Amino acid sequence: MTIMLCAGEASGDLHASELIRAIRAQSPDCKFIFLGGDLMALAAGCQPAIHYRDMAFMGFADVVAHLPQVTHNLNVARSLLRHRRPDALVLVDYPSFNLRIGAEAVSLGIPVYYYIAPKVWAWKEHRTKTIARQCRRVFGIFPFEPEFFRSHGYDRCTYVGNPSVDEIDRRLAEAPSLNEFRRRHSLPPKPIIAIVPGSRIGEIKRNMPLMLEAARVLRSKFQAVIAGAPGVDRSVYDCGDVPLIFGATTDLMKVATGAIVTSGTASLEAALANVPQVVCYRHTGSRMLYAIMSNVLKVPFVSLPNLIVRRKVVPELLLHQCTPIEILRHLINVLPGHAGHQAQLQGYADIRRALGTNHAAPTAARLLLSDLRGQK
Repeated sequence: MTIMLCAGEASGDLHASELIRAIRAQSPDCKFIFLGGDLMALAAGCQPAIHYRDMAFMGFADVVAHLPQVTHNLNVARSLLRHRRPDALVLVDYPSFNLRIGAEAVSLGIPVYYYIAPKVWAWKEHRTKTIARQCRRVFGIFPFEPEFFRSHGYDRCTYVGNPSVDEIDRRLAEAPSLNEFRRRHSLPPKPIIAIVPGSRIGEIKRNMPLMLEAARVLRSKFQAVIAGAPGVDRSVYDCGDVPLIFGATTDLMKVATGAIVTSGTASLEAALANVPQVVCYRHTGSRMLYAIMSNVLKVPFVSLPNLIVRRKVVPELLLHQCTPIEILRHLINVLPGHAGHQAQLQGYADIRRALGTNHAAPTAARLLLSDLRGQK
């Protein structure tokens, strides 16, 4: 059996690598072809047809600017489907690209599955119909997703658990102590503020300067440390004398006293690591865009921690709200000894309860393989 997977960014690479391992554990003879990253390569034992660093374009303008590369990537993926004819295609988030590849697979009679579905419950709800046409099954990672899809006439979404829970817990257990972390990275004996500016070049450039400006106000008492994203060149980070550490984001979260995080998977990981945080999403900083976004979004929150428990656990500073002074004000409020600290930690405990105890990758692998064997 051959399975093709497509992940277009760092978080997808991580989650897809765990799914590959789970599939191999249950079906050792299974082979893989994929678009993704180094973690998937390590799990599958082969290299990606395209690395996600050549796929991670954010927003309409970014896609247009890289249109030749995007077209090339689509052609490569379609060619793999036509010539390798895998037994299944597993899409991992990254919907603008993946739904086009899904259409090609359907035209070839290749069954399509979605692991980590697009956030259609938040925006672009029309994609629900496309997913329903293309996908034999959706393996949801948020407990509210099956009901959302059922309300839109699609009853083949199953909540398999959230992969970040197992991944973060495993990495936290393996992470060094605070003293060892400081020794490894030559850090002074100050409490640490983790700066987690995202995994895409555009969001790093937009968010990190504001994060650093806020953190510098606290430099007499705290040490800011930047989490470098896998696949992003060091030259992208204009961070002066602030330490930049790659390949140790969970280690950093474990030892940090607080964190400033770009909205995305990292906000959930910070919650699971129990580090007090403020969530940022700068983009253009336009009030007009904020007004448009507020009308387009179907949910009251943007960050995953708040969405999971349907209430405000972490501060969200979006667009024009995301300024150094607001980041600083909200960060101080959730640090130990301040008014918002215990409430945020209680919210983190509620998030874990809501996510449950399912092991996402093994559960998704079992359902996928069972469904494929049932077709034969």
